[in-house]
Amino acid sequence: MPGEAFPGGPPGRTSDRGGSLHSRAMTTIDELVRLVPPPTEPVDARGDWSEVEAALGLELPADFKTLVERYGRGQFVDLITPLTPFGAHDLLIQRAQQLLGRERSFREKYPDECPYPFYPEPGGLLEWAGTDNGDSLCWLTEGEPDSWRVVVWNPRSVAYDAHDIGAVEFLHGWLSGRITTPILPGEVEASPWFEPFLEREHVYIRLSESESPYHERLRILRDALAPTADRGSYSDEDDHGDEDDARQDHFAATDLGWLLTYETVYGHQIRVAFPPGDGERARVALFDAARRMGCQVLSTTTRLGEPVWT
Repeated sequence: MPGEAFPGGPPGRTSDRGGSLHSRAMTTIDELVRLVPPPTEPVDARGDWSEVEAALGLELPADFKTLVERYGRGQFVDLITPLTPFGAHDLLIQRAQQLLGRERSFREKYPDECPYPFYPEPGGLLEWAGTDNGDSLCWLTEGEPDSWRVVVWNPRSVAYDAHDIGAVEFLHGWLSGRITTPILPGEVEASPWFEPFLEREHVYIRLSESESPYHERLRILRDALAPTADRGSYSDEDDHGDEDDARQDHFAATDLGWLLTYETVYGHQIRVAFPPGDGERARVALFDAARRMGCQVLSTTTRLGEPVWT
């Protein structure tokens, strides 16, 4: 429903939390770290907060600063990207400065569908994270920064969902399944992860068919790169009964820092992303894994379709 601020109070709230938002947030960052381990070397995690706050004209919540310092630039469960204000990819200030101008004309046409002001208006919404679906996680900047509550905003359907908690507690609650919102996907990963945004090279390895079933080929591939960690999967085998019809499994080779997809959705292939300098190691490991999977390597290309490893 356009302009919907979901009724009945913020969905997903519980009543067993005492104390101020600030004290809860300082506890919740430890809980978030236990639930989702941060990278050992976070990307763009440090900088001058006073410069950021001066540019915004606002003091920022302490829990968000700690979130940035622990996790840096990256993404939770391939969906939620905190707007880290440091490094060459600062989006926090950039998006803040564009927000009101971007929404002003819509609000002038449909004022009833915009229940909140927008930064830099007093008490306005200020984005602190975005999603791959185009949604925004915002603060409602009323009162002291450590008491700012979270508003989940879908600009496409003009839907808003308010939660009387801070940024870190919202992340922990949603990732653990304790908090829900009708705007974000309903299913939460059983073992949520955070992937830092690092420079990586991408190679697509097209494979021949194999007599081994899909699940066995996947096992061989993951064993060759162990230890690995799940990063989500897709299958339509429940609809068709054939496990090779359309499968897609994402995982990380955690010790190597590689990200992989094994699939039959867009052809039978392995997609791998690895740090610069790991190309030869990746080629040897994946060609050997393909052989043990009973497959021949048909081609290897970059994301742009250019031949590589030939």
